[in-house]
Amino acid sequence: MIVIDTHVWIWWVSGSKKLPRRVQRNLDRADAVGVCAISCWEVAMLVQRGRLKLDRDARTWIDRALSVPGVELLALDADVAVDTAELPDFGGDPADRMIVATARKHQVSVVTADARIADSRLVSVIW
Repeated sequence: MIVIDTHVWIWWVSGSKKLPRRVQRNLDRADAVGVCAISCWEVAMLVQRGRLKLDRDARTWIDRALSVPGVELLALDADVAVDTAELPDFGGDPADRMIVATARKHQVSVVTADARIADSRLVSVIW
């Protein structure tokens, strides 16, 4: 499994050219692609704030994006919540911190273009 950051999830599902081919290949070859529950909140908030336009309402987009074969919704459980709080500060927003904590819990890499996550060296990053 690999965990994907919210922007990667959006780009992957929408077939965006922002997603490099090598990253696309990694996603295609993964046995599972983990989407953190916080990414659902992030997508909904981006739509609500007008920073993201989707071709359907956020709830429907999220439901369909989670039904892509190989995608697993990863819960925000007590371990992840506590681990998020205990991470060293790397300048990431709370959602980034939850994504990193989730990847650490599952001992997998994160697919992200976020340099703060990569520079933190808290998880292995694919980009």
